[in-house]
Amino acid sequence: MDTMLGTRLRAQQSSSQNGQETSPWTSGLGMKLEAVTPFLGKYRPFVGRCCQTCTPKSWESLFHRSIMDLGFCNVILVKEENTRFRGWLVRRLCYFLWSLEQHIPPCWDASQKVMESTGVQDVISGRAPGGAGEGQVPSSVKKEVQRILGHIQAPPRPFLLRLFSWVVLRFLNCLFLNVQLHKGHMKMVHKAAQTQGSPLVLLSTHKSLLDGLLLPFVLLSQGLGVVRVAWDPCACSPILRALLRKLGALFLPPEANLSLDSSEGILARAVVQAVVEQLLVSGQPLLIFLEELPGTQGPWLSALGQAWLGLVVQAVQMGVVQDAMLVPVAITYDLVPDACDTHHATAPRGLWTGSLAVLRSLRGWCCGPRVCARVHLAQPFSLQEYTINSRSCWGSRQTMEQLLQPIVLGQSTVVPDTEKEQEWTPITGPLLALKEEDQLLVRRLSRHILNASVASSAVMSTAIMATLLLFKHQKLLGEFSWLTEETLLRGFDVGFSGQLRCLVRHTLSLLRAHVALLRIHQGDLLVVTRPGPGLMHLARLSTQLLPAFLSEALGACAVRALLASKVPPEGPWELQGIELLSQNELYRQVLLLLHLLPQDMLLLQPCQSSYCYCQEVLDRLIQCGLLVAEETPGSRQACDTGRQRLRAKLLWKQSGDFTDSDSDSDDFEEAEGRYFRLSQQSRCPDFFLFLCRLLNPLLKAFAQAATFLHQGQLPDTESGYVEQLFQFLQATAQEDGFFECADRSLAIKAVWTFRDLGVLQQKPSPAGPMLHLSPTFARQDNQEKLEQFIQQFICG
Repeated sequence: MDTMLGTRLRAQQSSSQNGQETSPWTSGLGMKLEAVTPFLGKYRPFVGRCCQTCTPKSWESLFHRSIMDLGFCNVILVKEENTRFRGWLVRRLCYFLWSLEQHIPPCWDASQKVMESTGVQDVISGRAPGGAGEGQVPSSVKKEVQRILGHIQAPPRPFLLRLFSWVVLRFLNCLFLNVQLHKGHMKMVHKAAQTQGSPLVLLSTHKSLLDGLLLPFVLLSQGLGVVRVAWDPCACSPILRALLRKLGALFLPPEANLSLDSSEGILARAVVQAVVEQLLVSGQPLLIFLEELPGTQGPWLSALGQAWLGLVVQAVQMGVVQDAMLVPVAITYDLVPDACDTHHATAPRGLWTGSLAVLRSLRGWCCGPRVCARVHLAQPFSLQEYTINSRSCWGSRQTMEQLLQPIVLGQSTVVPDTEKEQEWTPITGPLLALKEEDQLLVRRLSRHILNASVASSAVMSTAIMATLLLFKHQKLLGEFSWLTEETLLRGFDVGFSGQLRCLVRHTLSLLRAHVALLRIHQGDLLVVTRPGPGLMHLARLSTQLLPAFLSEALGACAVRALLASKVPPEGPWELQGIELLSQNELYRQVLLLLHLLPQDMLLLQPCQSSYCYCQEVLDRLIQCGLLVAEETPGSRQACDTGRQRLRAKLLWKQSGDFTDSDSDSDDFEEAEGRYFRLSQQSRCPDFFLFLCRLLNPLLKAFAQAATFLHQGQLPDTESGYVEQLFQFLQATAQEDGFFECADRSLAIKAVWTFRDLGVLQQKPSPAGPMLHLSPTFARQDNQEKLEQFIQQFICG
């Protein structure tokens, strides 16, 4: 099967003269079926283990190898066997009977306990700043507490919960082909809840508004009880919020985001803290979303999610509960359902608008093939254990401007031996009330959990197909199988299985709105992507594959930058393979790229230093066969572990005396005499180009943002300048046909990165904060240096 990318409309029109557009289910793919060979012929990887560095006890005690063989279950597949009854009538009413048999523990009204909590009583009695002792009447404060508590939660109604589970079950069966959950993951969560006796706090990624309904249903069906979900109040209308509260939802009151010296803010934060404490004491599971919805115009990490996580951390530190078990959760879809269109995520959803969206979704999805979803529960770990061990990993940090600007301008060639400090997520009221050290703990913990969630997420077939179509692979059947195996080799799971031709046909049918299928000679198909929005949608789907290949992609772009100054970029692979690549130079280029790219995209573990990650990148390049060690005369061999040096310089030190200046700088000196070459295997050029192109959309957006500096109208507001840059990216895409970087989210990342780099400066004004071009980069030559610095990492 051949594929061709038509990046321009005329290319698509010329192709359609030789073939007639066809639908994927009448494509003439043939009757012969070829089995896809994932799992390397044996097992799929078991993903989701917790960090062995930060939580070694949890890593060992909450896992057993037998759970790896338990397999998957389809949580929306309910039959007669799932009920206590049998018969023809049961087969027709099994959904309703199943919902009646779900165990829903009694839910009591906790308003009295919240009122009697220490924090609320301190505010009422005036012992806390801003309390009733400063002029307020205690009875009026009690009424205010009741009002705030009614805004946060309501006692869940068992009847509504059973009705909700029945409706959601029918809805999910209309919407999805299956919703898969690994039974071994579920057993780990049950084991943690039973053996540790600590409350469960589930921290999830956020791909769709449907997540807030799907995840509680899945967890209720697996015996975890009623899960309390922390919803975003801005995403729901008042009527919908009232309904969701009766189903167990939690909403942060707006007063909680007021200033620290506001009496209303102090009272609201005390009530919210008391609610979280009562939830943890009662043992009810709590679900928090740590991501913003895709398409949200703002940071990727959720400020609201970090605020709720900060309340949990504070409750554990105050001794309200001895510990809490944190469970990273992820959910992936073949395609995000239309009912939860992320482009309108900022508009509040009401009952009528939500119902109409559901009906439109059902009408659209019933006409075509249904999609699959996968829920992932990573290994739980102890919050107390993480808090104790993680503080030892904190080191010095510098801003992006301090790290990169001297190198970009050519004023320095030395990369500082320190980590980058970059925080785009604003700190809200509940998190501001914590100590600065605890704020840092919450921010790093949220990144650590999201890293675990992303690492345990399965790569869906649509992501693999979108990547192959974007990168112009010529044989979809063979390349689909190859990319599946490469993904599994890197320890990432895939969300599909079956026969190769059926998988490809099903995936193309899901992408039918973005590709055209043309029948050509001998019953084969020509797959042509639709330019414009179709390419941008495929680019968004392909980002799901980036975490699996991130280390190799960073390494490939670093090698590209290293070769750019030595050989012509478009030169033959054999000529580039002659050049020797120093390990020190490779480390330097990888560090520069790590400092340039946003932390929200990299999501590196906070307990891992940048230098250690450089070593991991180099190891991955060697393992995948792109680099081969070159032994130079007089240098230590690459396989030498350096035992003599370790005995002479390290073993005499006392425990805990390994400072960054000693260990990291010495390791850089260790790499002085090690060199590598590009491998000359036949598959390496194409694989190298594939890895470089994974980061091309973001890097090209940065390069075009540097080009736009002398054209943009500054000063302007941040949103105004983002709109200017986005329009420029769209105009450039129309000219060169590269639509992948014409994305508003990439424009936002570029503006924020340039602000951190010191290219743009934010200054106050009567109309609000305004962006100005810094005096340093107002010069044309410095703008060109910035563009050249970014261009060196881009592979054409």
